[in-house]
Amino acid sequence: MAITSANQLELLQTAEAVAREKMIDPGLVVEAMEESLARAAKSRYGSEMDIRVHIDRKTGKATFTRVRTVVEDDELENYQAEMTVQQAKQYMADPQVGQQYIEEVPPVEMGRIAAQSAKQVILQKVREAERDRQYEEFKDRAGTIINGVVKREEYGNVIVDVGAGEAILRRNEKIGRESYRPNDRIRCYIKDVRREPRGPQIFLSRTAPEFMAELFKMEVPEIYDGIIEIKAVARDPGSRAKIAVVSYDNSIDPVGACVGMRGSRVQAVVNELQGEKIDIIPWSDDMPTFLVNALQPAEVSKVVLDEEAGKIEVVVPEEQLSLAIGRRGQNVRLASQLTGLDIDIMTEEEESARRQKEFEARTQLFMDTLDLDEFFAQLLVSEGFTNLEEVAYVDLDELLVIDGVDESTAEELQARARDYLEAQAKAALDNARELGVEDSLVEFDGLTPQMIEALAKDGIKTLEDFATCADWELAGGWTSVDGERVKDDGILEPFDVSLEEAQNMVMTARILLGWVDPAELETEEDEEGTEPSDEDATDAEAGA
Repeated sequence: MAITSANQLELLQTAEAVAREKMIDPGLVVEAMEESLARAAKSRYGSEMDIRVHIDRKTGKATFTRVRTVVEDDELENYQAEMTVQQAKQYMADPQVGQQYIEEVPPVEMGRIAAQSAKQVILQKVREAERDRQYEEFKDRAGTIINGVVKREEYGNVIVDVGAGEAILRRNEKIGRESYRPNDRIRCYIKDVRREPRGPQIFLSRTAPEFMAELFKMEVPEIYDGIIEIKAVARDPGSRAKIAVVSYDNSIDPVGACVGMRGSRVQAVVNELQGEKIDIIPWSDDMPTFLVNALQPAEVSKVVLDEEAGKIEVVVPEEQLSLAIGRRGQNVRLASQLTGLDIDIMTEEEESARRQKEFEARTQLFMDTLDLDEFFAQLLVSEGFTNLEEVAYVDLDELLVIDGVDESTAEELQARARDYLEAQAKAALDNARELGVEDSLVEFDGLTPQMIEALAKDGIKTLEDFATCADWELAGGWTSVDGERVKDDGILEPFDVSLEEAQNMVMTARILLGWVDPAELETEEDEEGTEPSDEDATDAEAGA
């Protein structure tokens, strides 16, 4: 079939029909037709030719042209699509390198194979345009809830029709006991939208904590209006969940607003989540208070927070232990997710036994190192002394408040403590030198002999070795592995060296060695250390 023999407007009518059906720009369909006709022409005239087709957007007339580019003599490679300056003089008055000579060629006859090839090109272009449209439509909808219709199930994954395309609800994103049949309506959270070779992939979830937060936003107008904020959500999908809320209006109870009249609001969320039990908890800036709320319905006797380690110890009465832990550890696990802290739960009896053990260990330390009897050592521990450094270097008046301790006794205690510490320091330094520690590390300010010995045992024997250490290697830290916090032991962690102190020592060592220019460091700090505005500070507090 020759193009010229066909109704020229038919091309435009076809393009319009395809564009309406696929909801894409008609111009993209026309461009695909132009490309397909150009391919057909190349199969007729030769694949090395640069054949181009232009379809008039008003009349539908297709114009076939051959393009040849002027190149240098030594750069001529494809004589069908290129020509030298000398050859171009036959067609052009003053040819220049880079100019193009365009001539019209007769339209081609569209054979069966050419027509099929043209159809494939058009379909491919239409698919690409459709994928781009779907991606642009959904990329900004990640993090929202969408309603869809179940199309089919493949290997446990549910394919959902979301109107302008298909989305996938993976098996691990379904609530455990849920099952779906074709044409069932489903509500999901858009977890991610990615552009992939086979088209945009829309990943849905019903187990994400954000799904519950968005459901509450739909059911509770105060959350939608920003009067109440959801600060944290922890879920055991299909079983139980905890959600922490705070109100910015003192006249509105955040928990009551989320529960609703006779539980209507929370019940609507529970029904959507297949009966998942939800604990609504008031959020608090004070972490121990927040944790006590998070462990409800269990009662808590005492909370001890270790912010640096990200751990918290909770003491509960014996009869409350099983309630605090929950079935299969569910209650404490959800409370841990909600607060972002590792929670160690113990009974009052266990806590008392641990404190007694610590008391006995400190008592024994003072008895062995200061040559004291048990009663006197217990007096020191009772007054809050935990180590020899405190005894040796504390202000004398703090020892004089102990019953039975006069000035001479206090001075004798401090002298014994200092003598013992000095002997320990000398032994540690001698041992470090035997291990090969150099003077550059010994003379470095901030390291005690015991620290130097610990570094030497770990193979760090020079200032250069020390300067290559990472701060967490020295001070220790916590990392997340498979969603669980794992402790990284630091070389200097037994000496209570903080992460900030480790950073400062390592940077000082690098400056001394000339690895870092202090002037450049100050410039970087000035650039980064701009004062945050009140609005930024508010945002930072909200993000925390």
